[in-house]
Amino acid sequence: MAEFLQAVDDRKILHVDLDAFYAQVEMRDNPALKKVPLIIGRDPDLHHGHGVVATANYIARKAGVHSAMGSSEAKRLCPNAVFVAPDFDKYRSVSAQIHEVFAEFTDKVEPVALDEAYLDVSQSPMAGATLAAELRHRIWQETKLTCSVGVSYNKVLAKLGSEHHKPNGVTVIGADVALDFVAALPIKDFRGVGKKSQEKFEKLGIKTGADLRALSQDELRVHFGSFGDQLYWQARATHFGQVKDHRIRQSVGKEGTFEFPLHDRSAVLATFKDLATKVVTNMETKHLVGRTLNIKVRDDDFNTLTRSITQANPFQLDPDFLARKAQSIFDDLYPDDFAIRLLGLTFSNVSPQAFQALSLFDYD
Repeated sequence: MAEFLQAVDDRKILHVDLDAFYAQVEMRDNPALKKVPLIIGRDPDLHHGHGVVATANYIARKAGVHSAMGSSEAKRLCPNAVFVAPDFDKYRSVSAQIHEVFAEFTDKVEPVALDEAYLDVSQSPMAGATLAAELRHRIWQETKLTCSVGVSYNKVLAKLGSEHHKPNGVTVIGADVALDFVAALPIKDFRGVGKKSQEKFEKLGIKTGADLRALSQDELRVHFGSFGDQLYWQARATHFGQVKDHRIRQSVGKEGTFEFPLHDRSAVLATFKDLATKVVTNMETKHLVGRTLNIKVRDDDFNTLTRSITQANPFQLDPDFLARKAQSIFDDLYPDDFAIRLLGLTFSNVSPQAFQALSLFDYD
């Protein structure tokens, strides 16, 4: 055991999972939805009974609604649910914000979905639990969204940790408790175990990780083929996979929300100047340039509008210039009175400065 503890002592892996992500974003943007069962998906009454649930808030989940369920079945289980069509452009934008927070902690980020990622924070001297708490705090600061985080020495255990204490929780599975944690785990919670394999486990009398650990690697191979090897190591709290950074940076941006709506154009310009300054600092630090400037506006009725300008060459990274550009787009959107709750400024079509210099001037 001492050798095992030493081998994993330096590894710190976080699995971050936003809580009911799509639903949480919609509830953030429209607080009236927080008190009702909310389903993200097409209302079957408006689409001839068709549609699939993308996700649901925790009120709807208590009624038995879950993702990938047919919308008609979801409505039968929860007839008073409110259906909201998914807005994937918005979710991608929020996900990009969250990944900017991830980048504050480590370069080793492996996205799994818009709302889920692994982070290798082994290089940090801080304890895993402390890092998880700080990460959750930063995500809340930037997005007003909660997440659950699992902390462990490998990816499989980190994911089990994030699932163990949802919503809005942190679970640390250290090497000293990992074997006991896995032993008590229901077989359905093991990675890769689906409905069919679960039925097979039941026939074999395997209900928990302890039961699984009692089987040899050869026995597991006989029953489950190559998947048996994965099960063998999972039962021993062991996983050899590394966090792989597959990120392709597509946008860099900042948003600001206001406790009281903005009604004054000079305040809007000042906000764009502040946002542009932060974005430019971020871009210059990372040696990036962008060809598309996007602004996002949310009014007091929770209507969200986005507009963009794309040009052949990168924008100059000048906060005053960018703020005036953003203000010009805003003025076209709101020529008359307005009440604004959120402003955002983002660069997309982002690329490294060196690549842009080559593509602009090297024509051979």
